[in-house]
Amino acid sequence: MADGPDAIARVLLAVAQVPPGRVASYGDIGAIAGVGPRQVGAILRDHGDAVPWWRIVSRDGVLVPLAKARPRWEAEGIEIRPDGRGCRMREFRADLAQLALDYRVASVESGA
Repeated sequence: MADGPDAIARVLLAVAQVPPGRVASYGDIGAIAGVGPRQVGAILRDHGDAVPWWRIVSRDGVLVPLAKARPRWEAEGIEIRPDGRGCRMREFRADLAQLALDYRVASVESGA
């Protein structure tokens, strides 16, 4: 279930459901899409240009390519922590129940 084009499609669909101004962790997306957090990262690295990759962070809110994401975060109102490494997950994490529901609806609508 975790390998191949189907996993890529599931991860990209899950990432696409994260609303503007919110973030989700690699683990959050992996739990929804049925893959591991590292696989989410690899999929976003290789295939993530068409989805809001800047909304996916580590479990503690750190985003490694923060300089690249900073203008997008500023436009969406995601504030950078005082240490300059990411955002406060408590403040900006997407509602995970709603994210999972949105993913299921999008899966049905897309025929996945």
